[in-house]
Amino acid sequence: MRIERSFAVFGQRWTLAFDYSAGAVGELRSLQASLRGAELTRQLLAFARRQTLAPKLTDINQLVAEMTRLLRRILAENIEIKLITVPDVWPAMVDPAQLNSAIANLATNARDAMPEGGRLTIETRNTHLDAEFAAHNPDVAPGDYVLIEVSDTGIGMSRETLAHVFEPFFTTKEVGRGTGLGLSMVFGFVKQSKGHVKIYSELGHGTVVRLYLPRAMAESAAPVAVAAVPPEAAAKRGSILVVEDNAEVRNAVVRQLKELGHTVLEAANAEAALALLKNNDTMVDLLFTDLVMPGGMNGHELARAALAERPQLKVLFTSGYPGTVWNKDNTAKDGEHFLGKPYRKQDLARKLQEILG
Repeated sequence: MRIERSFAVFGQRWTLAFDYSAGAVGELRSLQASLRGAELTRQLLAFARRQTLAPKLTDINQLVAEMTRLLRRILAENIEIKLITVPDVWPAMVDPAQLNSAIANLATNARDAMPEGGRLTIETRNTHLDAEFAAHNPDVAPGDYVLIEVSDTGIGMSRETLAHVFEPFFTTKEVGRGTGLGLSMVFGFVKQSKGHVKIYSELGHGTVVRLYLPRAMAESAAPVAVAAVPPEAAAKRGSILVVEDNAEVRNAVVRQLKELGHTVLEAANAEAALALLKNNDTMVDLLFTDLVMPGGMNGHELARAALAERPQLKVLFTSGYPGTVWNKDNTAKDGEHFLGKPYRKQDLARKLQEILG
């Protein structure tokens, strides 16, 4: 009996043909079932944070650079791959094989989200997660982390989908294309490595996945101190209009701005923001707006309309996307400022000091 099997690896289809006796066919099918069961068990153990890891001190920049070279050979030619690293990225104590697998899973999801092509960006940098971030993100310990950010310009996901992406067997792909365990494995691996995962996505714009891995330090090394912004170094107090459709995020930034001493107005969409700006009795020094919002008008369009009403208005954009994605030509126009989510209160204070003086 002749058996042919076709399979796909990163968009390339392969076919293998075998000639077997009837008895061998039964053994082959039994072996295939066992292998599928073993792989499923491995994936579920990864999600449950029970897989066996072999962590070692890892140069994250080197690992990501090598993985990017591999992805360039196996992803479709219509997908541009961009690597952004800083030279002083901290080492992390992590299983390099599992980290490679996690990046490959994210790249595969990005490829599937860009059927007509697009850009995949992989970025590394150092970051510090403070107590305020930890208070809003369960299981996060404040401290220094190495950040690996994987973003795409694909079709994106709705908020309803985002609420389930890390659940085992949840998938938006058609039958036969994935088990729904890819992101679950990434989630479980990072959590088992004492790290953290954040995902941000907007329909029609793309997705960003951030992997936070704890910084590995020698016992004698002291954590890097992150200086708070002293009150005397804070920005000139002003009136700030916050435009953010996510109520939870809007409430958080309004609270931070008030703690920094600013007067705050808020709007859930561009239409409500413009209504406030057209009221001559409303004092506004700075427009702080999300870039991607429902209702047909994005942050850039709102800023243009707002500046037509008030030419002296300062504008600060924010988004969950990295700075290389928020502006299509990767450049900022004169007078434009950008602050990526998530940000700490001192990051916001520094940016406002830069803009307002």
